[in-house]
Amino acid sequence: MKLAMIGVGQAGGKLLDRFLAYDEQTSGSTARAALAVNTARTDLEGLEYIPRDRRVLIGQSRVKGHGVGGDNELGATIAQEDMTQIQRELDELPFHEIDAFLVIAALGGGTGSGGAPVLARQLNHLYGEPVYGLGVLPGTDEGSIYTLNAARSFRAFVQEADSLMLFDNDAWQKTGESLQGGYGEINGEIVDRFGVLFGAGELDGEAVAESVVDSSEIINTLRAGGVASVGYATTPVHQKRGLLDRFRRDGRNGDFDSTNAITSLVRQATRGRLTLPCDVQGSERALCVVAGPPDRLSRKGLSRARSWLEDETGSMEVRGGDYPMPGADHLAAVVLFAGVTEAPRLRQLQRAAQAAEQDIETRREQADEELEEILDAGSDLESLF
Repeated sequence: MKLAMIGVGQAGGKLLDRFLAYDEQTSGSTARAALAVNTARTDLEGLEYIPRDRRVLIGQSRVKGHGVGGDNELGATIAQEDMTQIQRELDELPFHEIDAFLVIAALGGGTGSGGAPVLARQLNHLYGEPVYGLGVLPGTDEGSIYTLNAARSFRAFVQEADSLMLFDNDAWQKTGESLQGGYGEINGEIVDRFGVLFGAGELDGEAVAESVVDSSEIINTLRAGGVASVGYATTPVHQKRGLLDRFRRDGRNGDFDSTNAITSLVRQATRGRLTLPCDVQGSERALCVVAGPPDRLSRKGLSRARSWLEDETGSMEVRGGDYPMPGADHLAAVVLFAGVTEAPRLRQLQRAAQAAEQDIETRREQADEELEEILDAGSDLESLF
């Protein structure tokens, strides 16, 4: 799938940078265009793979290149006010080469949280290609302001994007590990999953897929709208061929080993850690992609995996295909669940945001009362003279 990727805010820019690195390492061509948008100059300067002329600093008249300090309302305001500047950069993108837009942001911060939904709305208004969001939810230990920002951003982003794919930091942070220390590993987990998903249809001609997954398959799956989650599983494969391997490959049972490996991986991807933990039963649509050495891919395995996914999700709209990767040392399965509705983390996020809003309101009322008491005391002192 050919994408125009737009990273908004610090985390969005870093993730976009990681996607471009992934494309370079895998000789991929998923990111046909890239744009980083931020209010903090230092964040833009720290990027490595995004060309300098594709980095857009906004809000200079308001924050002087120092960022919005976690204020996502200010981030949204700046994105709206400087949309003309962003639009000039968007107009330079090669729209004739792309299948969709992907807007990437962390939902708990300021610039990305506030600006990503604004940008998604603009893209949907001006262009005919689908606009997808990739949003990262903050961990519960990051503080109430991040939770409140994420709840606000989620409500806006899911309305403006054609589908919002979520990654929940809470589900991936290791016990005892600081979230800051785990960012690099978490970004790698995100890119591994979505890199395989979006790269499946972009073959370089060296290998031919048994069952092609092109951009239309992904678009039709994400047409379910709402929220999407992704599962992933991988297992190493041994390239050295022995007598047993040759029998498995060439004999009557040659397809049996690959079939079992593929169906097992798809089950692991579905029942393991999803980018957003959710109940896949009731997903409106699903898509599975199996990537690996061409001789380890199996049409029968894919067919059985799809049938199993239909039973597991209760959906009759389950698509699937393979992604041959010559020379790969592993077999991987990616499963996309679109239109999911049962995600406990989202309910918890909304409850926490409501509590944060009530706490902020209580503190505001207390501050007003204290100010009023100070003013009254001042009036009493004046009356003595």
